[in-house]
Amino acid sequence: MTVATESAAGLVQSIDWQAIAPPAITAAVALIVLVADLFVPEHRKPLLGGVAVAGLAAALLALVPLRAGDRTTFCLTDNADVCSYTADHFALVVQALVLGGALLTVLLSLHDSKDLPVGEYWFLLLASASGAALLPSSRDLVTLVVALEVASLPAFALVGLRRGDRLSSEAALKFFLSSVTATAVMLLGVSFVYATTGTLHLGEIAAHLDDVPGRLETLAKAGIALTLVGFAFKTAAAPFHFWVPDTYVGAPLPIAAYLSVVGKAVGFSGLILVTVIAFPSYGNVWGPALAVLAALTMTLGNVAAVRQSATRAWSAVRLLAWSSVAQAGYLLVPIAAAAYAGEDRVGSTVAYALMYAVVNLGAFAVVTLVARTEPLNRVSDYRGLYARRPLVALSMGFFLLCLAGLPPGIIGLFAKVTVFSSAVDAGLGWLAVVMAVNVVIALFYYLRWTAVLFQAPEDAGTGEPAAPVATAPAVTAAIALTAAAGVVLSGLPQLVLRFAGGSLF
Repeated sequence: MTVATESAAGLVQSIDWQAIAPPAITAAVALIVLVADLFVPEHRKPLLGGVAVAGLAAALLALVPLRAGDRTTFCLTDNADVCSYTADHFALVVQALVLGGALLTVLLSLHDSKDLPVGEYWFLLLASASGAALLPSSRDLVTLVVALEVASLPAFALVGLRRGDRLSSEAALKFFLSSVTATAVMLLGVSFVYATTGTLHLGEIAAHLDDVPGRLETLAKAGIALTLVGFAFKTAAAPFHFWVPDTYVGAPLPIAAYLSVVGKAVGFSGLILVTVIAFPSYGNVWGPALAVLAALTMTLGNVAAVRQSATRAWSAVRLLAWSSVAQAGYLLVPIAAAAYAGEDRVGSTVAYALMYAVVNLGAFAVVTLVARTEPLNRVSDYRGLYARRPLVALSMGFFLLCLAGLPPGIIGLFAKVTVFSSAVDAGLGWLAVVMAVNVVIALFYYLRWTAVLFQAPEDAGTGEPAAPVATAPAVTAAIALTAAAGVVLSGLPQLVLRFAGGSLF
């Protein structure tokens, strides 16, 4: 549905409400939850979680009518081809990932939000999800930056929402300060790009950068480099990854899961938009930079994870945090390859992100379940999990093997092959070699954790029963959903890998 509204200047602006429905519904439900929290009695506060689930489900359903073709809105009145919002194939796929990830985060939170201010928690989570859903459809730098901050600012509060918890407060402060610094650098880059091109629309920027006068070329290159810094921070690319381990450990577990998937989707979708749509003619600037960042990120992440797994009390959450950094390196490879072999390569990043989202959320769901019985959440606490909860242990083993790229996690293997192929096809043989070495390194900690799941419990010799794993129906449902999705994708990998086979724009 398209509605025409009249601006103060008397110009007619056409708004396609159906195109903007997914982020708009999410934002509206966030406000509804916040207002309802003022009037709902304390014993009925859990109902707000159900409202959040229903809102995100409605936002996901709003994506279905948009599959028919590209839709644009908020276009220039004197040039209808230049728009600020586009619901194309790329945007819909990323919005589905973001909203699906937020929905699973809500499921993980239903049993653990009682110690938090419930109304604020659901409002902040939905507000962040609305910004994350807006970003992949943004087609100008102002909307892009606003969407990025709408997704990020509530996340700072979510990380530090455990009042009186020192780790949570420290994590939120570190996350906030580093993110604000990265955003300031990115805004400086945006101003340089605007000064060079005289426009903020991504497509128009690309056209103007083709004809930049020689005296402004240095300014353009500096603007491009600085703009990429902000998105590199959101993707946890080295050396902007330092906030990840402490933030994941200090945050509530569902929020750590949210940041590892939805936060990354925000960063990578923004990075794809500015590189492939706005800066394609400067691939010689951002292509080599992203290739080096990819190699550095996957190597630092995997080496740190191996070092983490060498300690006696290695933390499950911290290990997943370093794994998340390493996975970010793999996700950067196709974007770097796009500078050499065309925009079609970024489809491999989208395919890999979909696989990663499913299995990483599943792994965090198991960690959330185990944490109900073992608050320290060390990997040693998973010893003998198969004897206590066989299906949960099998699911966790499957998620870890998917992340490692080993059978029966076929979707993880195929996703890694598509990323590897994108580097080879782009002539980045050295990067493909670095990736292959890192995949082997990662096997050490993924397989070691998998083995722990099936070892005999430490108290097996005493004759005492092992501590049971607490039950949580919503968390168990999240584990079942992600495990089922992973199995389906492993049996039908073309459902995801088809995104790697052509242009998403």
